[in-house]
Formats: sequence, C-alpha cells, structure tokens
Amino acid sequence: MLVSTYDPFQHLFLSALVASIPILLFLLCLTVFKMKGIYAALVNLGITFVIVLFIFKLPIGECIASIIQGIIQGLWPIGYIIVMAVWLYKITVESGKFDVLRGSIAGISQDQRIQLLLIGFCFNAFLEGAAGFGVPIAICSVLLVSLGFEPLRAAMLCLIANAASGAFGAIGIPVGIIDTFGLGENVTAQSVSIMTAYTLPIINFTIPFLIVWLIDGLKGVKEVFPAIMVTSVTYTILQAIITIFLGPELADIIPALVAMGGLALFLRKWQPKHVFRLHAGEEEVKKYSFGEIIKAWMPFYLLTIFILIWSLPMFKGLFASGGLLAASVIKFMIPGSSIRVTIDIVGATGTAILVAALITIGTTEAMNMRGGFGLLKRTIREFWIPIVMICAIIGIAKLMTYGGLTAALGEAVATTGGAFPILSPILGWIGVFMTGSVVNNNTLFAPIQVTAAKIIGTNPSLLVAANTAGGVMAKLVSPQSIVIATAAVGVTGKEADVTKMTIKYSFALLAFVCIWTFVLAMFIT
Repeated sequence: MLVSTYDPFQHLFLSALVASIPILLFLLCLTVFKMKGIYAALVNLGITFVIVLFIFKLPIGECIASIIQGIIQGLWPIGYIIVMAVWLYKITVESGKFDVLRGSIAGISQDQRIQLLLIGFCFNAFLEGAAGFGVPIAICSVLLVSLGFEPLRAAMLCLIANAASGAFGAIGIPVGIIDTFGLGENVTAQSVSIMTAYTLPIINFTIPFLIVWLIDGLKGVKEVFPAIMVTSVTYTILQAIITIFLGPELADIIPALVAMGGLALFLRKWQPKHVFRLHAGEEEVKKYSFGEIIKAWMPFYLLTIFILIWSLPMFKGLFASGGLLAASVIKFMIPGSSIRVTIDIVGATGTAILVAALITIGTTEAMNMRGGFGLLKRTIREFWIPIVMICAIIGIAKLMTYGGLTAALGEAVATTGGAFPILSPILGWIGVFMTGSVVNNNTLFAPIQVTAAKIIGTNPSLLVAANTAGGVMAKLVSPQSIVIATAAVGVTGKEADVTKMTIKYSFALLAFVCIWTFVLAMFIT
C-alpha cells in the first residue's frame, strides 16, 4: 500500500464499498452485460485508475507505475508460461505425438466419463502440482476437446476440477510461501498445510463425483461409481497424508500420479457396462505399442522434469543475489515511482517449458527447428488478445493493492469479530478473483487473517488455510483462469459464457468453505 490511508472517507465500510467497485463491476460486465473479457478488463482498468487516483489519492506516478508493473508481470512470467505451454502442445500435435497420446487415453476406456476422470481430474491435478500458472487448464481442456468434448464444456470441467488441486499448485508455492512472511504466532507453511487437511479432503473427494454428474447426471455417477471411488479415495487420502506429514510441495504431484495409475490398472479389470459418449458412436481406437506411447508422453515427462528442476531451492539459489546466474535477473525501479520490477529471464517457469519444447523438437524426426518456431509465431499471434487481457487484470490488481483498496476490503471484513471465520474464506476468494493467483492472494491477505485471528482468539493457521481454500474456489471464475481456458480451446470472446457456467459452483464451494471454517473455529484454538 502506497497511500497514507485505506479509509479516505473516514468511514471504513463506505471506503470498502467503493473499493469493491472493480470486483463487482467485473462480475457484472462478464455475466449481466455479457461483455467480452478484453473489453471488461480494459473498462475496469480505466475505472479502477480513476477511483485510485481521485478517491484513494495514489499519486499519478504510482498509478501509472502500478499499471506498468501489471503489464510486465502479465507478459513475464504469466504470458510467457501460457505461450510456452500452448507451443509445447502444438509441437505434440504437429509431430503426431498428440494422436498417440490421445489414443493411449482412449485405449484405456472409450467412456468419456472415465476419460474425464483421467484427464480432467488426475492429469489436471498433476500439471497443477508440477507447473500451475494456467498450464493444467490450457493443456487438459485441449485434450478433452480432442477426445470429443465441446470446447466450452471442456473449459468449464477443467476449471471446476482444478478446485481439487489449486491450493498446492506449482510445487506447493501457495502454501510454501507462508514461511517467507514472518507472521509469528507459529504460523508456518507446515502448520497451514496441516490445517488444509481439515477442509480440502472433503472438496477433493467430492469433485470427481461433481464433474461426472455435470456430463451425465446421477445415472452416470451410478454407472461409473467404482471408478470415481478409486479416483476420489486414492487422491484424497494420499493428499491428506502428504499435507499433514510432508508439507505442501508434493501434495498434488504424488496423489495425482498414483490416482491416475490406480485408475488405469483398475480399468483393466473393470469397465462400465454402458459406454457413454457425448456424441453418438464410438471412436475408432488405433492401437499403439508401449514404446510409441512412452515417446508420445515424453514432452510432458520433460515438462515435469524441468519444472521440478527449476523449482529446486538449489537451482533458485543460482538466481539469488550473489548467485552464479544473478546477472540474468533484471531489476529496476519504474521512473517516477517507488515501484520495483524484477524480470527473471532464465529462472522463469516458462524457460523450463521452453527447454522441454526445444528438446522435444530436437528429438522428434517429424519436426525441425524452422517448423517448430513457425508454430511459436502462430501461438503468439493467437494469444495476444488473452495476454493483453491478463495484463489489464493484473494492472487492476496492482492498483487495488498499492492504492489501499485491497486493505480496505480486508480491514472491513476483519471488523466482524467472532463472525470473522465465516467471512475469512471470502477474503481469499476476492484475492484470487482479482489476481488469478493463490500465491498472490496469500501474500495480500495472510497477514490480515493472522491479525484477525489474534483479535478474536482463533487459530491463525486455520484462518490462513481458509484464506487459501477460499481462494482456490475463485480460480473457477478468476478472469485470468477464464481467459486461459477459453483461449486454449479456441473460443476467445466467450469468457462471459464460461463464467456463467462456473460461477454457481464457485459460490457453492465457497459457501461450504465459509460454513465449515466457522464450525472448525469453534473447536480448533
């Protein structure tokens, strides 16, 4: 916050009401006014700029610098990650690997409810744990479309399924980052990780049932009940054990891999009596050898391996001050402001995906560098509008943070005293809706959650865990997530439609987290 006060009206709730305008207007633009995402983002950016400049009194230089910082971060690392992930996908398509990969999934089962569990839930969670930052939404929604799912429905299903893994995306960073805040009160990444085990297992267990119900109703749930149980039980129990005893880093990766492998093995002995397909007729499945399947999945193995390397503390240390590659990190102050920008060229997650893509091109006979970079050019051309929208959204988030709007909202909610636990997850929902990131959400609101917990005598780690869980429920409708999903399946401009399809599930899951947190707060001190 770079303003003297977050309460310009000397009335906290009035200030908070004004501070909520960008959030409320964004929702209205996408749902009621049915505006395209890019227009909604640009309109809200302008309105937020006016509110911050004239009402909250953020100096003009800081206002402009906030937007510049948002644009830079929208391009790097977020836009960079999205372009690299989709480029890797296009390479697998152009080289023929994607057909083999798709066939390997269809070969396990032609039932699209089973395919949804394998890709929409398990592979989605695995990629969330390994990469995060929109990679699972982009890749899994495209996979589902290639298997016969309608684009908008595929986007919706992947967004909803992501509610089971979003808290531990990108090697558990959303929770792991807690250790860098120095919050005191014994609030650590491990303590918060343990507290998530009181809430997230219930959601994790439910999501596979929900996504199958969404495509085939109660009848479908009954017909594939054994497969859903294998997926839900395996993933839920393993993630709970890992979060309690090991921490957040592997809480998505290992459960997702084991659940996917367990489901594949189970399906060797059991298949649903009725093969469900969204469109009539069975797809002709070509058989592939084990070696062909291994080669087809290689780009995603490489993706995982390099992202894991990039996430290692030892590797990250190379880019820290005094590290061997510290010179590759660009740092500067935006002129006319006190806002700093850091651009990590080599250490960015997108670079890990870039390396995976280059190795895939180099080891694929059907692909050469010229053709590969032609695909990169096409990817950039297709994604420039979504990336501009993301830049605008992050610009809004930066304006709200530096202008005190976020603080006003947080402080207003924290004044509710004993009722705060039921509202605690809402702060997380707001944080992720505006920033698209559970990491940023915890950065913004974890200190407020701890302060409120001390005031009302509640376990602070519980409220930070609630902040995390509430934030995950906003990923279903966060404009960044929506843009990534629609762009990946080729329906850019349909952001309002996807938002309307997912928002009721976001609110329903948030309501559960709110009520359950209130109940837990009465017993956990």
